[in-house]
Amino acid sequence: QVQLVESGGDLVQAGGSLRLSCAASGITFSRYAMAWYRQGPGKQRELVARISTGGSTNYAGSVKDRFTISRDNAKNTGYLQMNSLKPEDTAVYYCQLASGNYNYWGQGTQVTVSS
Repeated sequence: QVQLVESGGDLVQAGGSLRLSCAASGITFSRYAMAWYRQGPGKQRELVARISTGGSTNYAGSVKDRFTISRDNAKNTGYLQMNSLKPEDTAVYYCQLASGNYNYWGQGTQVTVSS
């Protein structure tokens, strides 16, 4: 059974940093692209960052130069380092693994940024 567990969400002041983790089990992690999405209050879920199986990355414009996505295939874990956080980054953050027609989601972790 595939399971993705996010962690690291917290309440932080604007300008602060957090690192989110996404631990995968029951899946060959290295064969899947990994992405972080977020859904803010009253908003649609949006892509934040994605990393391919080969390590290529892309970011939403709103987080570029502030967030860094990475992966450790040996640990079956992905990360999202978030710096210079803003109140508008407040959201539930979800990790996703995707390959072809297969995609899996975690349950989400709450990030709240106070002004």
